[in-house]
Amino acid sequence: MDRRKFNGVAGGALASMLTLAYAQAWALSLADLTEGEASQGLKTALEKGALTAVSLLGRTDGFLGNAKVRIPLPGFLEDGSKLLRALGRGQQVDELVTSMNRAAESAVPLAKDLLVGAVKTMTVSDAKNILSGGDTSVTQFFATRTRTPLGEKFLPIVTRATEKVGLAAKYNAVAGKASGFGLVRKEDANIQQYVTGKSLDGLYFVIGEEERKIRQDPVGTGSAILKKVFGAMR
Repeated sequence: MDRRKFNGVAGGALASMLTLAYAQAWALSLADLTEGEASQGLKTALEKGALTAVSLLGRTDGFLGNAKVRIPLPGFLEDGSKLLRALGRGQQVDELVTSMNRAAESAVPLAKDLLVGAVKTMTVSDAKNILSGGDTSVTQFFATRTRTPLGEKFLPIVTRATEKVGLAAKYNAVAGKASGFGLVRKEDANIQQYVTGKSLDGLYFVIGEEERKIRQDPVGTGSAILKKVFGAMR
């Protein structure tokens, strides 16, 4: 047989053997995990991600300084902000944007206990759904378990922070009427409700981002269970 052909065949066989060996080792490493370990690993990842998200967002500029979660003016107020600035009301616009984001930053720390509680009560079925549910599964899990009670906790803080800005009350008056004609979405017709919803959206988004980081680099977390579970799944 031609030596070049022989080398090609031998190289291909070796590559196939290595691929098979890797696949078998990966399967064995997963098989070594108990259902309890897999569930505990995910719980640890979610709790770590949730606490990190709260820490990142629940501080000055946690929202305002983060382009991914910064809360913009709602609906037509965003569209009309250029006109308001042209009329010399730019400072009021900036004050409202700042107060909205500061409100979110003040409210987020209240989420810690509910988020941790949701993780601790997570079932094996929940864990399976999260692991097989794609990029939004973590967001969906926390939103389903905590969005309503967190909204109730956040709203009073958001209200206190935004009601000091005169433009907020004027927006509510105009948007409330516009909503009756279908010109503004109901959830955007009240600025306090709007900010509360955006605060929760930002929180769940960052939790999802942090959980993905943990999956990608379980060794970097320093957690033995995370290294075992997510290291086996890589």
